[in-house]
Amino acid sequence: MTLASHLADAPYTLVMSSGFFGFFAHCGVLEALETAGLAPRAVAGSSAGALIAGCWAAGVPAREIAAELCGLERAHFWDPRPGAGLLAGRLFRQRLDRLLPETRIERCPVPLSISLFDVLARRTVAQKQGPLAASIHASCAVPLLFHPVWIEGRPYLDGGIADRPGVAGVAAGERVLYHHLASKSPWRREAPRIPRRQNLATLVIDPLPRLGPFSIERGVLAYRTARAATERALELPLVDAMVRVDATSAGARGRGPANAVSSPR
Repeated sequence: MTLASHLADAPYTLVMSSGFFGFFAHCGVLEALETAGLAPRAVAGSSAGALIAGCWAAGVPAREIAAELCGLERAHFWDPRPGAGLLAGRLFRQRLDRLLPETRIERCPVPLSISLFDVLARRTVAQKQGPLAASIHASCAVPLLFHPVWIEGRPYLDGGIADRPGVAGVAAGERVLYHHLASKSPWRREAPRIPRRQNLATLVIDPLPRLGPFSIERGVLAYRTARAATERALELPLVDAMVRVDATSAGARGRGPANAVSSPR
């Protein structure tokens, strides 16, 4: 059974992991699924995954999310201010507020779960209702990079702190396609583990460009690499509930950003 036939067999939830600036790759995966007519029934994620899941669930098509990301510059979110992190996060929040057509998670057209880390309780919270922009912002608030985000009197940080896969809000046994971003951080002693759950299929694309605030211009390459690799992955068989794509051999790097973003297929 190919990945495409597996996804077409029944409704599923797309779960996207945290992974710093991995939202470019997540967007490419989601656009490929949307274009193939295999869009998920629901979405969930933490950090980078929460950003793409939240925007898409609110009604922003993947192509429009891609256009926003591919025009992103560091100055658009770089607002240093003294506090419990380098960046205040006000510029990031302003861009979210402008982009999102919905303000509440529970009013999104597509069911959504966002993983946040409750600083006071020191545990993950799966947010399925509440302020949408603030929840995405909080899930993306990487410790030491962003200030914590306060929601209803409580401080929250990056959802990937204790739920890197972003699965905390997904019911046991639910059909899931999980896009796993392999960590490229030199500070990690071991690679992040893929969650083991019933009815979970995993998509892994490697290698993807390593991104950060000072290499954000490479995000366009990560986006188009993931999109093309996902198109290839849909044709491949599921082996042990996983499809792993070598992006360098999938023709994923041969498409320019202009064609990828500017005109519909």
